[in-house]
Amino acid sequence: MSFDTLGDVNWLAIIVAGVLWYALGAGWYNRAGFGKPWMRSIGWDPEAAPPAMTALSYVGPLAAYLVGSTAIAMIAVATGSDTFAEGIVLGLVIGVGISSVLFYVTAVFDPTRKEQMTWFGITAGYHLIGILVASILVSVW
Repeated sequence: MSFDTLGDVNWLAIIVAGVLWYALGAGWYNRAGFGKPWMRSIGWDPEAAPPAMTALSYVGPLAAYLVGSTAIAMIAVATGSDTFAEGIVLGLVIGVGISSVLFYVTAVFDPTRKEQMTWFGITAGYHLIGILVASILVSVW
């Protein structure tokens, strides 16, 4: 694989995948979703005022998801993933094999988290679904 694969990716698929991954978080982490248990897992008082958010608080993660979707698209091109089933396999390999492992290690070795495994399950689950969606989109589009 080389950076030459950047010429072979579908940039519209990357943008849509990044935006969907980002938007998934709005539902995943709201109070009707996993917001309350996630807040509890990090020791955040749900009655406390939320931290001040800036434009960068929203733009930064979106940019990160676009970078992640670009990397996934490059891997899809390099591996020849171009079907729905291959997109699922790619998403599971990246989501479970890399992303979930990193979140697990972070959870285990972060003593500031009140409920480490709850935080791990919610956070890793979110990114696994986001990576699956991105992998499928960039594979089939």
